[in-house]
Order: sequence, then structure tokens, then C-alpha cells
Amino acid sequence: MTDQTIRPAAARDVPAVRAVTDAAYRPYRTRVGVEPAPMTADHAADVAAGRVFVTGEPVVGLVVVEVFPGHLFLESVAVHPDARGGGVGRRLLTFVEAHARALRLPEIRLYTNALMRENQRLYPRYGYEVVERSVDGPYDRVHYRKRLLPGVS
Repeated sequence: MTDQTIRPAAARDVPAVRAVTDAAYRPYRTRVGVEPAPMTADHAADVAAGRVFVTGEPVVGLVVVEVFPGHLFLESVAVHPDARGGGVGRRLLTFVEAHARALRLPEIRLYTNALMRENQRLYPRYGYEVVERSVDGPYDRVHYRKRLLPGVS
């Protein structure tokens, strides 16, 4: 992939957002026992709301974020399996942190399914700490946060 720009997704990107998300989360369906939540998201609505940022031409990775009072919620990180190992995920996580700082938000929050063990090894490497575990319907979730203060700017 030559284009490493991370940009807001446009309406024309919705099919790629859906395809990359499905490819990234498909391997978890059997392990989790249900469709991972990002696979059932309304991608068109998320793109229209300005919550999706993509990278690559064609799109190979994306994040879905939402601004809340006091934090940026990282709803989803998806990297196409063909692009894994090339630093796409790292660049997307770095972007999310820079985006939160630009919005002057003191922390980033996210959760992952407890059965997605790879994520539980990944997020602490990027400074995220576990804050709680919860069950929401069929989803057993581990909640993380990354504090950005001091020096949010």
C-alpha cells in the first residue's frame, strides 16, 4: 500500500468500509458465537456522521470513533487481513490518539470482546488499561481507557 493518508470516509467509501470490516471481524464469528458488533453496524450512517476514518487506496483499514463529553470512544478498528503486519493498525491507533488530542479530550475509551484475546494483548502495548468487564446481551466485553493528560494539546 503506497497511500498512508488517513482521511474522513466519504459516501463512496461505504462499500469498502463494509468489506474491510467484514473481512477483519469474520474470523471471530465462530469464536464469539455471534456476529461481532462492528459487522452489524450501520456503516452508511457512521460515514455520514463523520465517525469513520479510512486509509489506503483501495481502503485497507479504518477506525470508527465517537466524541463524548470527556473522551473519544474508539468503536472499531478494522484492518483487511491482506494488509496485516504492515503497520496499518499502529497508524490508525496513532491517528485516534492525535484526533483525541486535537479535540482536547483527556482520554480514549474502547471495549473488545473477551474472546478476542489478540486485542487483549494489543491494547496494553499502546498504553490502554483495563477498567472493567461487562456483559451486554451476547457480548462479554473488556473495557479499556488510555489517559492522555497531562499535555492533551
